[in-house]
Amino acid sequence: KMEFAQYANTEMMIAMLSVLDDFERAIKEIAKSGNESDLKGVELIYQKFKNTLSDKGLKTVEVNAGDEFNVDFHEAITSIPAPSEELKGKIVDVVETGYQLHDRVIRFAKVVTGN
Repeated sequence: KMEFAQYANTEMMIAMLSVLDDFERAIKEIAKSGNESDLKGVELIYQKFKNTLSDKGLKTVEVNAGDEFNVDFHEAITSIPAPSEELKGKIVDVVETGYQLHDRVIRFAKVVTGN
């Protein structure tokens, strides 16, 4: 029963991910060309939104360039020649953030791997 309650809002949480993505894109754009107070305002709303989702169990899948590729958390969308020897078979770039709801991955991190 507890398990059901924990994951009952999975669909809603997945739907919210596109809003998080839009916020992140907006913040990048405003940072390029907008004014400081607009940026601060949007960042505050984004943080509040993200914190609310975190309180409900949403966690970012932490992934960085150089990490081992892990099929449990990552989806390789493309593979490029490794820019360096140590990036062969490793993650070169993260294209889209992945998320977990409690311990369950609800969106894999979309990554580029080196070959």
